[in-house]
Amino acid sequence: MAIKIQSLLFLGLIVSFVSSASAIAGTATYYNVYVPSACYGYQDQGVMIAAASDALWDNGNACGRMYSVSCTGPTNAGVPQPCRNGPVTVKIVDRCPSPGCQATIDLSQEAFSQIADPAAGKINIDYNLV
Repeated sequence: MAIKIQSLLFLGLIVSFVSSASAIAGTATYYNVYVPSACYGYQDQGVMIAAASDALWDNGNACGRMYSVSCTGPTNAGVPQPCRNGPVTVKIVDRCPSPGCQATIDLSQEAFSQIADPAAGKINIDYNLV
């Protein structure tokens, strides 16, 4: 019985390391005009959405992909501790093209405010494809 419990604890430890190791570091900003979008035109996709930077866009194949996004810290000294609860799951509905795009992922204002103080404007994140 003790061996089974040890094995389960060891397995749980490995799974948690793999989960955190698969997160990708990036940055996030937010926007608040959701339609029209590059993926869905004038169809409302709700508010838990995001726009993909060129790094994630994949020639439009990013449309509909779901990402789990967590705040990991500030990108500037203006708000030294911006992180709140998290993570948040968002659906890619739009493109945030270069050179105007200032982040890896541009979250809806609602999604951003769930994981960070909007006054920060830009945050460091970890994100995973869900």
